[in-house]
Amino acid sequence: MAEVITMPRLSDTMIEGKVAKWHKKVGDEIKEGDIIAEIETDKAVQDFESEVEGTLLYVGVAEGAQAPVDGVLAVIGAKGEDVTALISSQGRVVLGEKAEFASRGEKKEVREEPHSAEIGLTVTEIPEGVEVVNMPRLSDTMAEGKVAKWHKKVGDEIKEGDIIAEIETDKAVQDFESEYQGFLLYQGVAEGSSVPVDAVLAVIGPEGTDVSFIASGGRNSPAGGIPKKESQNFAVRSSQNIQEQAVNEDLIERIAISPLARKMAQERGIALTSLRGSGENGRIIKKDIESYKGTVFSESDSAVPAEKVSVAAKAPAVTPLSETTETPNSQMRLVIAKRLSESKFTAPHYYLMVEINMDKAMEAREEMNALPDTKVSFNDMIVKACAVALRKHPQVNSSWRTDKIVHHGDINIGVAVAVPDGLVVPVLKNADFLNYNQISAQVKDMAARAKTKALKANEMEGSTFSISNLGMFGIEVFTSIVNQPNSAILSVGTIVEKPIVKEGQIVVGNTMKVSLACDHRVIDGATGAEFLQTVRTYLEQPLTLLL
Repeated sequence: MAEVITMPRLSDTMIEGKVAKWHKKVGDEIKEGDIIAEIETDKAVQDFESEVEGTLLYVGVAEGAQAPVDGVLAVIGAKGEDVTALISSQGRVVLGEKAEFASRGEKKEVREEPHSAEIGLTVTEIPEGVEVVNMPRLSDTMAEGKVAKWHKKVGDEIKEGDIIAEIETDKAVQDFESEYQGFLLYQGVAEGSSVPVDAVLAVIGPEGTDVSFIASGGRNSPAGGIPKKESQNFAVRSSQNIQEQAVNEDLIERIAISPLARKMAQERGIALTSLRGSGENGRIIKKDIESYKGTVFSESDSAVPAEKVSVAAKAPAVTPLSETTETPNSQMRLVIAKRLSESKFTAPHYYLMVEINMDKAMEAREEMNALPDTKVSFNDMIVKACAVALRKHPQVNSSWRTDKIVHHGDINIGVAVAVPDGLVVPVLKNADFLNYNQISAQVKDMAARAKTKALKANEMEGSTFSISNLGMFGIEVFTSIVNQPNSAILSVGTIVEKPIVKEGQIVVGNTMKVSLACDHRVIDGATGAEFLQTVRTYLEQPLTLLL
C-alpha cells in the first residue's frame, strides 16, 4: 500500500520547508535510505532520506516551492498503483504549482487548490495551457506583497524569464520573472496594491482564452480586464497628438530596464527611448545611465512630455504652509511598524548602558589602517568585539520560544542600515570567524546594496544579535527595540573627546557610550551586564581579542 511522505520538521523553529532539489523523479524506484530530495529550512539545506521502499508515484511540492511542515511531500508505493484518491484525501497543493503522479504506468498532471473555497475555482475550470501565478513568498517574514510596478499589461506576450512585475516585500523590491510562456490574461493585483502570499497575482495562457471565472470568483479586484480578441481595439482619440502620446507611453512601459536604472534616468532627466541597453536581452542597466552622453530633458522641453516619456527629473513641489499632505505607507514601513510593535509590546525590554574608553581602540585602528589594502572602521571593531563576546556569553545569543529558549550555535550579527523607505538589517553569518578585513568588506558591500534594494532575501535572514550605530550622526546615546527573534541589540553612539579621570589625573580622553536592549524573558540583568563588560574589555584592550 502506498505511503504518504510529509514535509519533515528538521529544526525547532521550522514552520515550512522548501524543496531545494529533487534527486528522484516520478516513476523512479526508491530504496530505503535513498536521498529523494534536498529540503531547505530556516537554518540549512539537508538531505532527506526515504524510510520506505517502492516507486515514487507523486510529487506534492515543485522544486523551488515551499510547503508547511506535515504537508504532502511525496507518495511512494507499488509501481502502477492508483493513488488519486489517496492524494485527494491527504491535502492539496498550492494553486498554480504542478504536482505529478504515476497511475497505471502513465504520467499525468493534477492541480489542487487550497484557495478554491476562497476564489471559487475547481480543477475543471482551468483551461488547458493556462497558468495561475500566485504572489510569491520572497522572504521568511513575508506575509503579503505589494506590486510596485507592472512591466507587462493585459494582452502582452510573455516569454519565460520576462520580468512581469516588481514585487515589494517587507525588505526589498525584487523583479519577478515569469516561469511560463503565453499572454498575460489577467492581473489580480492593481499596481500599488498589496495581497497576501499565495493570492492570485496573474494568469498566463494562450491568447484570447476566457478566464473571466477568476475575475468573478477572485479575492482581488483585477487591475486589468480579461482580454477578448474581438474587443482589443484602441479607443478613438480626439486628436492625433493624443494618439502619438499614447504610443510613446506604451513604448516606454515596454522598455526593459532595471528599477535602479529607471530611477537614475528619472533623476538625471534622460529619456528612456534614447538609451541602448547593455544588459541581458538588451535590458538597460545602471552603467548605461552612467555612461550616457546624449541630451537630457527638463520640464521646459516640449518635444516629449517630461512626466510621461522621459520621466525627467523634476524639482520637488513646494507645499503651501496651510496644506496637509499624505504619503501612502510602503510595504517595508508597514512591516517595520508591525514587527517593532510586536517586539516592544510582547518582549519585556530593559536597558544597560556603559561608557567605553576608546583611546586604545583608536590607536589600534590607526595602526591597522596603515597596512596596505586595509580600511577598518570603528563599527567593524564593534562587530568583532560583540561576535567574540557572544561566544563567551551564549545566553545572549539565544531566542525566546513559547515553551523553550533556543541557543543558537552560529553567531550571525545583523547590522542595521538606513534606506529611504526605512531600515533593513543585513546579516554577517558566522561573524566570530571573520577578521577585520572580511567584516569591513561584507558590511560595505551589503550596506551599498541595501540602499539600492539589491540585497537578496537570504542575506537579511538568520540574525542572532543586532547592532545599530548612529555615531556617524553625532548621537551620543540612544536605545533600540530588540529585533526579534533576537534577544538583544546594541546601540552605539559617537566617540566624544572630553576630560576623563585616569590614574587620579584629569586628562583628555575619547569615550563612546553604548546601550544594550535585552529581552528579559531570555537575558537576566546580570547576564546582560557581564556581556557588556566583556565587550567593553575587548574595545578598551583590543589585544585581548587575539587571546
